[in-house]
Amino acid sequence: MFVPPPYREPAGSWMADLVRDNPLALLVGNGNADDGPFATHLPVIPDPDAPALGADLSGAVLLGHMNRSNPHWSALRTGGTAVLTFTGPHAYVSPTVYGVTPAAPTWNFTSVHVRGTIERLDETGSSEESLDVVTSTVRAFEADFGTSWDMTASIGYFRKILPSVGAFRFTVTGADGMFKLSQEQRPDIRGRVQKTFSDHPCSRHRATASLMSRLP
Repeated sequence: MFVPPPYREPAGSWMADLVRDNPLALLVGNGNADDGPFATHLPVIPDPDAPALGADLSGAVLLGHMNRSNPHWSALRTGGTAVLTFTGPHAYVSPTVYGVTPAAPTWNFTSVHVRGTIERLDETGSSEESLDVVTSTVRAFEADFGTSWDMTASIGYFRKILPSVGAFRFTVTGADGMFKLSQEQRPDIRGRVQKTFSDHPCSRHRATASLMSRLP
């Protein structure tokens, strides 16, 4: 991902925070000559048994899963290279906010692209590694976004659907973060953008304003 200097990670851990807070990722791979590139949205979490995510994400281990009927799963190869993209808060910036002329509209956004290698787990779809990915994902999402649902009574159901689940481990080899938050603007204009976002009824705008308030 091309990242102009003003929009690079403002401070350590911004990329790691974005990955943790926005776990619906887009997995992208080359595919084959007939089908072309593959791209699949899927839930991704840090491996709970691996070290915590470092600031630059190098060496991080992530876990994900998809439907085995998806042609993308058939195209994945253990040891192959892929990209995971994570999208954070974003919002449209109208030139009316700037209070100057001439001006041009733009879009403030945050995103992290991680490159890494794939390890397909449990080729039969029936062993414990795939179940571990599913249960770890449930625990992570219930803790962060849910109501601490107790999955105990559903483990048997999980085992029944495992043959349809393609779980994988993703080891990060590099990452780029784009945090485009009006850094190129004068402080007074950036402040007006932030205030407009803060007052907006859309939670996505307010989340973008919150990030802008953390800029160094």
